[in-house]
Amino acid sequence: MTVAAATPIELVQGVYATLDERLEIGRRRLGRPLTLAEKILINHLDDPEGAGLERGVSYVDLRPDRVALQDATAQMAWLQFMTAGLDEVRVPTTTHCDHLIQARDDGKTDLLTAIDGNREVYDFLASVCARYGAGFWKPGSGIIHQVVLEQYAFPGGMMIGTDSHTPNAGGLAMVAIGVGGADAVDVMTGFPWNVRWPKLIGIHLTGELSGWSAPKDVILKVADILTVNGGTGAIVEYFGPGARSLSATGKGTICNMGAEIGATTSVFAYDDAVARYLKSTGREALADAANAVAHHLRADDEVEADPGAFFDQVIELDLSTLSPHINGPHTPDLSRPVAELGAEAEREGWPLEVSAGLIGSCTNSSYEDITRAASIARDALAKGLTAKAPLLITPGSEQVRATIERDGLLADFEALGAKVLANACGPCIGQWDRQDMEDGVPNSIVTSYNRNFPKRNDGYATTHAFVTSPETVMALTIAGRLDFDPANDTLTNDVGEEVRLTVG
Repeated sequence: MTVAAATPIELVQGVYATLDERLEIGRRRLGRPLTLAEKILINHLDDPEGAGLERGVSYVDLRPDRVALQDATAQMAWLQFMTAGLDEVRVPTTTHCDHLIQARDDGKTDLLTAIDGNREVYDFLASVCARYGAGFWKPGSGIIHQVVLEQYAFPGGMMIGTDSHTPNAGGLAMVAIGVGGADAVDVMTGFPWNVRWPKLIGIHLTGELSGWSAPKDVILKVADILTVNGGTGAIVEYFGPGARSLSATGKGTICNMGAEIGATTSVFAYDDAVARYLKSTGREALADAANAVAHHLRADDEVEADPGAFFDQVIELDLSTLSPHINGPHTPDLSRPVAELGAEAEREGWPLEVSAGLIGSCTNSSYEDITRAASIARDALAKGLTAKAPLLITPGSEQVRATIERDGLLADFEALGAKVLANACGPCIGQWDRQDMEDGVPNSIVTSYNRNFPKRNDGYATTHAFVTSPETVMALTIAGRLDFDPANDTLTNDVGEEVRLTVG
């Protein structure tokens, strides 16, 4: 198997070649039009004629197009694969070194420390990938899900990955599901993947985001509605004019954090925003191929016209009225508008002072995310403001880091006093050797991450972690307090003037 740094167009064309026939089988068997999730799943069934299709009941065998492994889970997966007696993987597979890099000093120093401390692991993963025809992304190359979005995800495809936030690729109209290492090895060795046929939750988006509202606020609000287990056993499918108004990486953010509501995965339809992203990341041929079958890469027209007839649950969300939200502490479904956090924090006795702001993770580390945050940094500096709390920035990939450095955005953050970390998971998964705080000291941090249970980020049970958008993280870190509403409140600058932050 030839190892490519991107999904070969031949693989994509092979997936698209079976769409007409298999989707007709699906419509005939179900006796109705199909949602997008159903289309992708049916096209990847091992036996489309014989598989049971009863939601939440039937178990089916599926044939994913790709497998992605992160370094913490890849080690055991590869050891298991090696016992299969095969010369190469049967399905395109990549390994990404992103979980073992601890944040402490700065990106360059921390990366060198990780390479030295984990040399045996990295050498093993590099050699086993070379031996069995898999792709290897070395430490520092980026977070698995951002790299997959930039290089491997494609509309209408299906992949599994050994990380719960694999659904990030749903932003490019792909069914991407997080699994355990044993499931991944089954697919790598050529066996189908067995899973229960999912229920379907439809989220109808109307309107458009504006002001301080961001794509992250969509999933923060959905988590408020569905709670941490409301999506269990279901695929969440976003549709409607509001969905088409979002950027591809914004859609990825929403799908990524679907893991926090227990969803099997989440997915958006293929549209112009996805096509633009594919072209901007050097995949023009892929966009052309997707355009040729675009009618298959979205739900049938009848679904959007009458969603209640096709989904087990339908949620309506108007983006025009969606305000910036912030969730936490200690659970990602404890939600409220940012404007209401201060009063709630006072009632609950949560520390109002922000002790750190963190931007990045697989949820919010795209070029778009970093650009929006940098625009606020630039605005703050121009108005005589600086960050009142430590600010840590994690680019999602080397491609993102190099691009924001080229465009001067790293300089904007550094001028504000921010520390730029390695292109890795870092504090989001607890890989944070925090030096400015001790366990037992109540404190509040704001992050653009996905999870916030006690000890998740810094290992301290007394840290109150709040999850929000990169834009809101910037605003609260500059203000230094949880009771600041960037849409309505002002800050006092270095010459005593009252100024208002702007985003854009």
